[in-house]
Amino acid sequence: MTRPIRFGVVTPVLTDLPSWRDQVRRIADSGFSTLLMPDVPDMQPAFAPTLALAAADTDLRVGTWVCASPLRTAKIAAWEAHSLSVLTEGRFELGIGAGRPGINDLAREFGMPALSPGERLDRIRDTVIALRELDGDDRHTPVAMAVRGPKAQALAAEFADTVTFVGTPDDTRGDIEGLARGFRADRDVELALHVSVVGDGVAPFMALPTIDTAALQAAGSLLTLPDDPSAATEEILRRRDELGFSYFVFGARFAETLAPVVAELAGR
Repeated sequence: MTRPIRFGVVTPVLTDLPSWRDQVRRIADSGFSTLLMPDVPDMQPAFAPTLALAAADTDLRVGTWVCASPLRTAKIAAWEAHSLSVLTEGRFELGIGAGRPGINDLAREFGMPALSPGERLDRIRDTVIALRELDGDDRHTPVAMAVRGPKAQALAAEFADTVTFVGTPDDTRGDIEGLARGFRADRDVELALHVSVVGDGVAPFMALPTIDTAALQAAGSLLTLPDDPSAATEEILRRRDELGFSYFVFGARFAETLAPVVAELAGR
């Protein structure tokens, strides 16, 4: 099944609130599907009230990209996700993952225990199960999972509506292609691609600012897109048609540059 293309944009609050709300409205007017928030405590407002505000201002879908499972109990994470689904009238998508490197240090600051990789996956599973119980029969809050290894992929194949593969700067194009081609699920699962670099620019909270953009481009990394709209359009179509990626997520700093791409490809 070839899915229509959609676009999400990670839009942290990096300015004063009126400027951020203006940015959100411009994004909504540009044809993006989903406004996404990273899970970065102490660096910006909490994602739940911020996403509720964005959903009230626009008709965008909203979501997390991605919620770190070690920072919350499964019940609390599920309650927040279900609440956002209700308050946005079904426009919330829960993105969830095991957390970036060093996440256990942050978890301890929150008074949470350090978790092993297996325990982090169990926390994700328990969160989705609790969310489904809260949603009941009349609601389905979509879940996007950020995965890498075989156990995480198996969990996503069972529970996720959307899957994105956790990439590293050392990954070759073939590494991510292999993950995409090797992913197997008995259901129709949307494949999403996290694009942290466009041209020579790096999106805040999507990759380290010190990342070697030239090396990524030279390697043809799937973490990147060209900043020329025509070239980006061709590359996105290639990634959808050859690898099955239909949901493309990049940073808000590139929203204006890639707006012509979104206008041409959204829903195609």
